[in-house]
Amino acid sequence: MNDSSWGAPTGAGYWGPPDQGPTQGASPAGPAYEQHAVEETRPMPIVPEMPDVPAGGRDQDDDRGAARPSGPLFRDESPGGTQHEHPHGSRHEQPRGNSPYEQPRGAQHEPQQPTPHQTQHQTPYVTPHEAQHESRQEPMPSAAQPAPAPPKKSAGRDLGAAIGVGVGLGAVIVASLFIVKAVFIGVIAVAVVVGLWELTSRLEERKGIKAPLVPLAIGGAAMVVAGYVRGTEGAWVAMALTALAVLVWRMTEPPEGYLRDVTAGVFAAFYVPFLATFVALMLTADDGPQRVLTFLLLTVVSDTGAYAIGWRFGKHKLAPRISPGKTREGLVGAVTFAMAAGALCMQFLIDDGAWWQGLLLGLAVAASATLGDLGESMIKRDLGIKDMGTLLPGHGGIMDRLDSLLPTAPVVWLLLVIFVGAG
Repeated sequence: MNDSSWGAPTGAGYWGPPDQGPTQGASPAGPAYEQHAVEETRPMPIVPEMPDVPAGGRDQDDDRGAARPSGPLFRDESPGGTQHEHPHGSRHEQPRGNSPYEQPRGAQHEPQQPTPHQTQHQTPYVTPHEAQHESRQEPMPSAAQPAPAPPKKSAGRDLGAAIGVGVGLGAVIVASLFIVKAVFIGVIAVAVVVGLWELTSRLEERKGIKAPLVPLAIGGAAMVVAGYVRGTEGAWVAMALTALAVLVWRMTEPPEGYLRDVTAGVFAAFYVPFLATFVALMLTADDGPQRVLTFLLLTVVSDTGAYAIGWRFGKHKLAPRISPGKTREGLVGAVTFAMAAGALCMQFLIDDGAWWQGLLLGLAVAASATLGDLGESMIKRDLGIKDMGTLLPGHGGIMDRLDSLLPTAPVVWLLLVIFVGAG
């Protein structure tokens, strides 16, 4: 017996198990709404698929095995139609023919055409949280990028130019020092005048301080010569006269800023020419050239040791607010190098000198040179400049080379007088 004997295909209006068909004579499930409601149809919403859970060897998604009450679940289901799975998950009812449950021909409505949004591919639903999470994800690199090389330490200056200028100045100084002492005095006087010009120019440019250059230059050169000729007494007299000349020279201008200008002038006279006069005082001894050479060598070696060790191993700042480039490791290098050089110089260059005196001398030079460098760094920071000038390539100006030499000169002169006498 085929299914037509029941008046409807298998499963029409019956949702029971497939092995138990509807009993003959039983009334099939009919529509649960009136006739006029059939015409008011709308697209069926997408019903999410239930997960596949096997039960008894059969799929629970099988419509024939799922328990369902009689009658349509949605208003747009046709009572006698068969369900077809839409490719994208929606079900559409197709009208059936030759069914005893078919509606009269006049009341039968035309099958609804699927709307465009039903036939288009349905994209998966993404929650706003998931969309935000995906937008924040960065694309993975296609290939592993090599780690950037660590930056190399820079010396901060043109090292080649600095070495060349230093060697040239050293040659001039040594030649004048051992050939004619008067020539070396002239080299000191020229350095003093240029240094005063750089200092007073920066003061006027950056602070508006007008320290009179003319009396300073004349008095500074005279101070160096007086120290070489007349000794310490001549140096002090020249210093006093230079200060007096600064006071008088400034009187020729309006009184506004007088105290400020003369104070800067007296400071400049003491800082540059008076301290440089102690080099001339060292030269007056019998072994004067050796003493001056010891003074120059120890100062240069101290600066070189501080630079080399600080550049290579420097990690702890010595005075970050004054000179960020100086480190404690550099200071240790300066002391070590200067003490070693001092022992050698006192043993082989200075008459009646001893190596242990050189150790003390080197320690004092390292301290005074460092303090002198920090002192000028304070001046330059107050003025807001990096260098005092640009006369010496790789070094800056003359004052940038005299910063450690000037305060070291009286220290070396005094210790040599104590150790071996005035000569």
